[in-house]
Amino acid sequence: MLICQISDLHIEAFGRKSYRGVDTTASLERCISTLRALPQAPDVIVATGDLVDGGRAEEYAALALLLNGLAAPVYLLPGNHDERANLCAAFPDHAYLPRGGRRLHYVIEDFPVRMIALDTVIPGTSGGMVDAATLDWLERILAEARARPTLIMMHHPPFLTGIGHMDEIGLSGAAAFGEVIARHPQVERIICGHLHRSITTRFAGTVASICPSPAHQVMLDLAADAQARYVMEPPGFQLHLWQGAGGLVSHTVAIGEFAGPYLFSEDEDRIG
Repeated sequence: MLICQISDLHIEAFGRKSYRGVDTTASLERCISTLRALPQAPDVIVATGDLVDGGRAEEYAALALLLNGLAAPVYLLPGNHDERANLCAAFPDHAYLPRGGRRLHYVIEDFPVRMIALDTVIPGTSGGMVDAATLDWLERILAEARARPTLIMMHHPPFLTGIGHMDEIGLSGAAAFGEVIARHPQVERIICGHLHRSITTRFAGTVASICPSPAHQVMLDLAADAQARYVMEPPGFQLHLWQGAGGLVSHTVAIGEFAGPYLFSEDEDRIG
């Protein structure tokens, strides 16, 4: 099973650019082109939050048009730039999304890897939270299938990254969340967004990772007082390959057109 993760799309509408300079629509179009050119097509695509930039209905309408041409099923979850009601209204055919204003937690059971989405959004703020109700729900859902390999998807990462201004708007309740995860060794990976960078760490007996953005990246500056800045480093997404007993193996894919591929040996055509 091949899972594609995209994150932090920040789609605008009407040709607007994020931060007055980032064309996020063109960025997602290039991402989709790279996806379509992969030698192996993903079985599923997950988008781990900050789908649009301002949570407006017209932004979700633009996003829906951009995602319409993807062949694999797409699963969406919100980030701190998203607005739940507008997200659900723009994707009425995404039956997995809970309706009625609740947190958008859900479970996908249709693949070899069980996928659990956690909504960590606190409306009106940039930071995230896993509250007691979320932890109770997660404990119950994990206990239902202890033997099934499981992927948890969320926007805010449950660990500190060393990028101070982003850690300040990180995840509240991460320690209690880790206690739940530690009780369930079937959790193969926790995949996140929010940081606009590729970052990986051990967490609560498993691995937690962050996906880069197809648009702009957060500046890598580990000084405690570093300014909040973005850079136009190479954009990307991640592929998580499930190999059964081999577990999940993740690859970060650079978006764009590059020279190659070339054979490593000039004598390759004479081998055999």
